[in-house]
Amino acid sequence: MNLQQLTTFCTVMAEGSMTAAAEKLFLTQPAVSQQIRNLEDELGVELLARGVRQIKPTLQGQILFDYAKRILNLTQQAHVAIQAMSQDVAGHLRVGTLNSIGLYLVSPIIGMFLKHNSKLRIKLSYGPGEKIVSEMRSQSIDVAILPEMKSEYGVEFPDFEKRLLFKDEIWLAGSGRDTSLPSSIELKQYIGRPVASFTDHFPGFRQLLERRMTEMRLTTAPVFESENVGTIKRVIESGLGWGFLPAHAIRKQVRNGRVSQVQVEELKYAVNINMYYRRDAKTQQMHETFFQALHQYALNA
Repeated sequence: MNLQQLTTFCTVMAEGSMTAAAEKLFLTQPAVSQQIRNLEDELGVELLARGVRQIKPTLQGQILFDYAKRILNLTQQAHVAIQAMSQDVAGHLRVGTLNSIGLYLVSPIIGMFLKHNSKLRIKLSYGPGEKIVSEMRSQSIDVAILPEMKSEYGVEFPDFEKRLLFKDEIWLAGSGRDTSLPSSIELKQYIGRPVASFTDHFPGFRQLLERRMTEMRLTTAPVFESENVGTIKRVIESGLGWGFLPAHAIRKQVRNGRVSQVQVEELKYAVNINMYYRRDAKTQQMHETFFQALHQYALNA
């Protein structure tokens, strides 16, 4: 049993399928299946229930999942702590990102960095993507974590490097306690329930939704709007409305049943989430360490 196998197993559990896990890990589906089979052979038990529509763990699989998450988390913390103590990881780091990505990905990593490095100063800015892009243009931030800038915001900056962190989707989410919630709908059914609108949508998805709604002559008036992803999640969990949210913000709630994902065939949408950082030899090591920590956290979340 090794860390790669545990990472693959946890990703399969988190993503809900071998195919989705393979895409996230940049592996083939057979390679993921083989790693799971090797793990089962080594432990002498079945970890996943076969013949079910969605991946479900056996009792032994659930036990391994609980331990594996802790093992990977401790491994990541050790890696970040060691790297953060490097002499090259020092100075002032200015980071900008969306509210949802910041809460999910950036804040936990920053906490680990500051805990182990007294030479580092970090400024973290949350805001709409357009605001973060503007700060990149004015050189008031060094690092941005954003959806693909060229497709979402129509710009690129040659003085910024780009590294892929993870691929994200937009899901329609409803309360996990609502037993009447369908597993899939056509877009015209979207307006049949109260809508909670997350105003910090990725521009590409927002344009896709508006275009599909216009084509079908559909209109809706949200009962609640906010750019704070945590507030929208609480509204949805309470059953006061349903709404579209980035998958990274609700995956944990979907796993534990507090939120349900509803498939909308006309609105399948995926986008790369990248780390953009300024080309600067003096801060190259700091940016590389920060990227590695973010990337590992995204894989294990």
